[in-house]
Amino acid sequence: MNQILDQYGSLLKEVDTWFETCLARHADVIACHHGCSECCRGLFDITLLDALYLKRGFDQLPVTVQQSIQVKAAGRLHNLTVQWPNFTRPWTLNHIPEIQWDEMMPEEDETPCPLLSDQGTCLVYAYRPMTCRLNGIPMIDTNGEELFDEWCSLNFVDDDPIGLVDIRHPFNDLFTQELLLFRELMRRIFGRAVSELDTIIPAAVFLDGDSIAMIRLPEQERVSH
Repeated sequence: MNQILDQYGSLLKEVDTWFETCLARHADVIACHHGCSECCRGLFDITLLDALYLKRGFDQLPVTVQQSIQVKAAGRLHNLTVQWPNFTRPWTLNHIPEIQWDEMMPEEDETPCPLLSDQGTCLVYAYRPMTCRLNGIPMIDTNGEELFDEWCSLNFVDDDPIGLVDIRHPFNDLFTQELLLFRELMRRIFGRAVSELDTIIPAAVFLDGDSIAMIRLPEQERVSH
């Protein structure tokens, strides 16, 4: 599993390089900077691959910091379980109706991520999920396909970046590599190469052997959320 996580780390660094290149080319219209945490709010789904990679970084934090994060995360998970009793440990999403995902993770939720420090920085920045690294700039594949045509409201305030060729990236290839790594991870852990298994950041900080053993695999594949 460590080998796959290492490979995933290399893939994530490619995303960071893309984002840093976009920032260097368009620093006058991209507001993203160290300490900005406007997007570190609410909940969103992450893959088990992301969760395990995040947990690798979490485990390197001082014990007192880990405990502080887990207190915040436990409170978040408790509130979710009270409202949706079918969302329990190990807190995976794929066994619950997809409409419930939207109810659990409303866009207007401004609750800070439990991994956010008092200074507005991510405590596991080098191990943050793929979604965190992609947020803020529209995702346009090198072939011109618009995979995600939204961006942070603080960026490109008076401009439309969709037509900017120099922010494009081979995202389709990137996501294909991510999926292959994910499926191989699932095969090694569960003996079955499923394509989707999702959770949330507050649950990732509690990942251990016991909780992984409790995971219920999807009975059938479905289109990604």
